[in-house]
Amino acid sequence: MDFGIFLLMQQRNKHKSSYEILRDAVEQTRTADELGFGAAWFAEHHFTNYGMCSSPLTMIAHCAAVTKRIRLGSGIVVAPLYTPARLIADIAMVDQLSDGRLNVGVGSGYQQFEFERFGVSLEQSKQRTIEMLDMIELGLKEPKFSYEGQYYRQPPSAISQRALQSPMPPLWITSIDPTFMARAVRNDNHLFVSGSDGGVEKLRNTRATIDKIALAEGKDPAKVKVGLLRAAYASNDKAEVDHYLDCSRYQRRVALSMKRRTAQIADDYQVAETAVDGEPTIEESRAHLPVGTIDTVIERVIADIRTLRPVHYCFQTQMGDFDQATMLRQLKTWGEIIIPTVQQEIANDPPYAVAGAAELAVA
Repeated sequence: MDFGIFLLMQQRNKHKSSYEILRDAVEQTRTADELGFGAAWFAEHHFTNYGMCSSPLTMIAHCAAVTKRIRLGSGIVVAPLYTPARLIADIAMVDQLSDGRLNVGVGSGYQQFEFERFGVSLEQSKQRTIEMLDMIELGLKEPKFSYEGQYYRQPPSAISQRALQSPMPPLWITSIDPTFMARAVRNDNHLFVSGSDGGVEKLRNTRATIDKIALAEGKDPAKVKVGLLRAAYASNDKAEVDHYLDCSRYQRRVALSMKRRTAQIADDYQVAETAVDGEPTIEESRAHLPVGTIDTVIERVIADIRTLRPVHYCFQTQMGDFDQATMLRQLKTWGEIIIPTVQQEIANDPPYAVAGAAELAVA
């Protein structure tokens, strides 16, 4: 398995301009490449300071020019906000520009505030995304395709740009919705899940759900390609860890207020940070997340991996208003200490196996 970084590119209280935030994200991606990370992922958000990247594919195309080996992924493309044929062509073009290093992360979105401003129904987002996933695979795999769905129709068309990866870039579906999970398993796509603020027990439940869905689809659960996104931070300086947990709480509060449609947004685009009912305390997050001393983080990352058994472990250290120098030191800590130690520790772990999967293999 490999490791990656997730870049949301937040602007907390306008502590940096959008230009500085994008510039810093590019530098972090370049640093991750130099340190041997497997992937960098770029989120998509609009109209608020929750995330300053409006186009993951544009960000990927730029970062491809300043990196050499690292894979670059959309984390995610909010599918219902796009025109299918244009998105397919853009994916193929960016895969060429990145020399075949593109990971295509796709999701349905969740922020009503964004959907309203694009004139798209959030209530239809899941159904539209299912159709969009079908169209993406058709458009990238077939020399000519057409489509007749409930929401999208495409006359016979040939996408002139063709992806460099054959038959198409890896498709990562980001959802814990059973319909999307089943679709990912059935089509041999990657399944990208978040540990959110939960601990190992939450990951154990997620793994059980994946196994159940895989068996129902007639697939071997051990062969499902799972990616995990975690909020994680390692430092032997407790004040630094405390600041990270504060930034993590800030991010969670803004995200939940947007999801629950309770967000208070100023005259421009700044979302107010307000406490959310039922949110975990700082100490609960400290207990559940891979945060703390370097040794603590190593132990918890190993526990995460042995519980979920992912092929990719993606962590988010850049949150809130952390300064760039601290972020670059954090990436170095992961690249030079944490990741090599974790890889060595799990190197001899036995293959994952689930009761019932052996019967499938025989059948």
